[in-house]
Amino acid sequence: MPKGQHAIRFVAQKTGLSPHVIRVWERRYGAVAPQRSGTNRRLYTDAELDRLLLLAQASRCGHNIGTIAGLPEERLRVLAADCLQTRKCTEQDPDGFVATALDAVKALDTAGLETVLNRAAVAVGNQGVLCRVIAPLACALGTGWKAGEITAAQEHFATAVIRVFLSKMRPHSVTENTPRLVVATPSGQVHELGALLVAAAAGNVGWQVTYLGAALPAVEIAGAAIQTRARAVALSVVYPEDDQYLPDEVLRLRQLLPAGMALLLGGRAVAAYRPALKSAPITFIEALADLYEALDEARAPRPSPRIELADTRPRA
Repeated sequence: MPKGQHAIRFVAQKTGLSPHVIRVWERRYGAVAPQRSGTNRRLYTDAELDRLLLLAQASRCGHNIGTIAGLPEERLRVLAADCLQTRKCTEQDPDGFVATALDAVKALDTAGLETVLNRAAVAVGNQGVLCRVIAPLACALGTGWKAGEITAAQEHFATAVIRVFLSKMRPHSVTENTPRLVVATPSGQVHELGALLVAAAAGNVGWQVTYLGAALPAVEIAGAAIQTRARAVALSVVYPEDDQYLPDEVLRLRQLLPAGMALLLGGRAVAAYRPALKSAPITFIEALADLYEALDEARAPRPSPRIELADTRPRA
């Protein structure tokens, strides 16, 4: 067999598709157009194998093959990556809380979503419901919305219900020494479920949180942080991933904040902006565990600057 060409059985093993399904996708939907050998056997190139892998991943995630068969590879890679991310979000869900909550969101079932959140809080506690239910649910909603499987109405519905649920969590008692955190999303970032989660998570570990909401310019966030004498500022960046103005906005905020005030940047889109911001003193947050570590570092007492006194003794 020529190098770089594969028989249908090999392709079936690699993709998990049956030879019959591969032939149907070829004839009915034009997904691939394999060459033929001298004995009229189908021969698939490496590129066609990759394309079938992407189509298989996207179809297992619920996408109709008739709709996606003609999409370019770039779009298929996005769909397949989102599907893998959604599965990653929900794979650590032994009690089924995330899956049940996701079904309630799709059905716009307020009572159903409230019930599963309350059951989860009883079962695993406040910290558990944040880390094991709301965080992966937010992840699944974000990838589902981007892939067109979750509507804007469903995403806004989930945010509204979760906002009320999180507001009922009893924060730690506030004292004069309680560290303060300002939470917001920067200009152009209107999705605030991630920011709400950050605010609740910080409050749950003893921070006094000032939550500003979504889509605020850098100067407003900096003003609030300075006014409240915050120890740190946390921004959530979810969508879009290609906002040409966002890096400058974050850098402007970093310049406006005092040098000793930490700036934390997290959310599902943060990786897209990391190259443009990597040289700035910003802490990037990939998961809740990173957030807790960054908060612990930010709340640690800062050593007072050492003052060297001039030696005024007379010299011999």
